[in-house]
Amino acid sequence: MARRALKLASLAAATSGIYLYGNKFLDPNDFGVVRVGRAIATTAVITYDYLTSLRSIPYGSEEYDFLKSQIKELFMSFEDTPLGAASLAQVHKAVLQDGRTVAVKIQHPKVQAQSSKDILLMEVLLLVVKQIFPDFEFMWLVEEAKKNLPLELDFLNEGRNAEKVAHMLRNFDFLKVPRIYWELSTRRVLLMEFMEGGQVNDRAYMERNGIDVNEISRNLGKLYSEMIFVNGFVHCDPHPGNVLVKKCPASGKAHIILLDHGLYQVLSESFRMDYCRLWQALIKADMKRVQKYSRRLGAGDLYPLFACMLTARSWESVNRGIDRSPVSASEDVEIRSNAAAYLPQITQLLNNVPRQMLLLLKTNDLLRGIESALHTRASASSFLNMSRCCIRAVSTYQRSKSHSLYRRVQISLTEGLSLWQINLYELFLWLKGSRLGNWVIALLSWMHHSTY
Repeated sequence: MARRALKLASLAAATSGIYLYGNKFLDPNDFGVVRVGRAIATTAVITYDYLTSLRSIPYGSEEYDFLKSQIKELFMSFEDTPLGAASLAQVHKAVLQDGRTVAVKIQHPKVQAQSSKDILLMEVLLLVVKQIFPDFEFMWLVEEAKKNLPLELDFLNEGRNAEKVAHMLRNFDFLKVPRIYWELSTRRVLLMEFMEGGQVNDRAYMERNGIDVNEISRNLGKLYSEMIFVNGFVHCDPHPGNVLVKKCPASGKAHIILLDHGLYQVLSESFRMDYCRLWQALIKADMKRVQKYSRRLGAGDLYPLFACMLTARSWESVNRGIDRSPVSASEDVEIRSNAAAYLPQITQLLNNVPRQMLLLLKTNDLLRGIESALHTRASASSFLNMSRCCIRAVSTYQRSKSHSLYRRVQISLTEGLSLWQINLYELFLWLKGSRLGNWVIALLSWMHHSTY
């Protein structure tokens, strides 16, 4: 085991150094400015746990040849060209000696040393901006970065997250999470089951492969509603490169493949309940409860802006009911133009809400981007799935706090009735949009007129 660990440590230097040396793909020395931007966008910073600074290996050197021999001993084949690369790591396809095809995620060399400089630079820049603009309230970015990015660079933590979410969502047979090979993984090298597919926002790929776009959108909504409202353990980087889709040749079912489990947000029970009740109020257009739970989540008098940010809808649409109509082109333009106009208020709001909300807002935006690319944004089915999860989550919480058997039975009956009402409404929507439904409605209409 120790010998394997040594080889994997060598592998981290070898593969990153081999491919990065000579600017064939990425130069880790150029990451400084890129990483500052990435840190601000994703509120993440690199780990301080790993103290060894690895270096690139010159091509053709004696050390290069030695490390290549180590790779050959571990793998039957190893593709030098990465499948994908980002500022933190890159992923290679390989085949183990026992024939298993794996994905090998390898942390870039010099990441640790570079990250500490980036954090310091980001903090200094934000302090300078705050001196010039006293109302600038983005210092929380540094706090979030220091808290979250160390987790992203601990690949063993990523492996644990992958196993946890796979177990948590095991009832969704359409979800696939790569299996982790622990015996060949370290903090800087992660070996996992190789999975491939088209990106979740690639509508053309889905049409070519006979994958139902609406089904993928519905299932993605189910996954995230379950993570956010029911479990409070949320994958916070669902950009298209981390969410793949593939049609299973054997069953014909479309699978969603969830990758990159480095960054998760754990929601406290009180936050999760307030967030559930807020979304229930938004879906029902209950403005009194929208105001109540927005204030409980730190929005204060800016609760209308908060509601618009969560839903990406205009205040008029929020009042009317966000499930009543899809986003129009004019409303989309209005939202974009108002975002710049209300930047000071948005800054204040982000500074006031619980830190748990920040990654959820980012996750919501990424999911909406996918829905926009698939042309399924704000469909009624997505709100129905959210409603189901909110009802289940609130009911489970209420039962856990009740000491009366009668009260627990009452909560369960109310839950069942509410879920049945949602199922009935979903059936109505399906009938309304299907040929069979149109035929049934026409038949009922004819019978009505025949009677009279």
